[in-house]
Amino acid sequence: MATRALAIDEARIFAEDVRDGLNRSGQKELPSKYLYDDLGSRLFEAISLLPEYGLTRADERLLQRHACEIVERLPGDTVIAELGSGSGRKTRWILEAFSRKRHTSYFPIEISAAALQVCRRELSDIDSISIVGFEREYLDGMREAAARRRTGQRVLVLFLGSTIGNFDHPADVRFLSEIRNILEPGDVLLLGADLEKPVDLLLAAYDDPLGVTAAFNLNVLARINREMDADFPLDGFEHLARFNRDTGSIEMHLRSRRNQRITFARAGFSVLLREGETIWTETSHKYSLSEIERLATSTGFRNRAQWVDADWPFAETLLEAV
Repeated sequence: MATRALAIDEARIFAEDVRDGLNRSGQKELPSKYLYDDLGSRLFEAISLLPEYGLTRADERLLQRHACEIVERLPGDTVIAELGSGSGRKTRWILEAFSRKRHTSYFPIEISAAALQVCRRELSDIDSISIVGFEREYLDGMREAAARRRTGQRVLVLFLGSTIGNFDHPADVRFLSEIRNILEPGDVLLLGADLEKPVDLLLAAYDDPLGVTAAFNLNVLARINREMDADFPLDGFEHLARFNRDTGSIEMHLRSRRNQRITFARAGFSVLLREGETIWTETSHKYSLSEIERLATSTGFRNRAQWVDADWPFAETLLEAV
């Protein structure tokens, strides 16, 4: 009964977010978290393998090369909570380094049940690692994970893959501040962040010639059709990636190919979209190293160590709660 009540509540919040985002005056938008249903999560895994999208490979290179050094810098008894674990493939390096030293509890936190299942399968062969997944929003899952620490244990939060870049400024500051409020002094956060690079390289990464990113973006409309009994014609929209020079961010949009009215039968409303009008679905901010430093100090962390990939500018930063 509790599970059914949770599902009903999530469906209500989803419908409210869609209604609010699409009825905004000016720029219509959808929260980027809704891109990651089961199919969306699988499509993103495919994006991470594309030659144009170097971010994930840079993330994995740094973790593979420096996992042992990262673990050596952590307190002796540490539990691990990962925000947005995905398949868990790149987390393996950290967990294997931990498993060679001590038994560790690992709490992957995902809004996708399918992603959690894949994560468990991917990592279940690692000795001395207990895996308990939370199908939750990031902060809710993190609170549950932190509550399971024993006296004297520290928490390591993994926030990899530059997901922090999906938060507009100052939302990134607010989110890291909320993470810091859950943690205790001495707990640590390993933060991945994509760094500034040439615009043509960024645009190719977010608008690949195979159209995988376009399918990922359009899938959110298919999800709304399915879960809200809406009538988005998928051929009535096109994927658009553009660089916002004022914010230093790549934005993903869905652009209406014609004037059209979309009806949401289950939620009881409709929305008019004009030809050329866009729905903003995701932001990916690209940081400078000095920006990361300011973000850390303004949210209650201090920089313990930082590693930067040379082939695709990307940083892993180990931050300690102070």
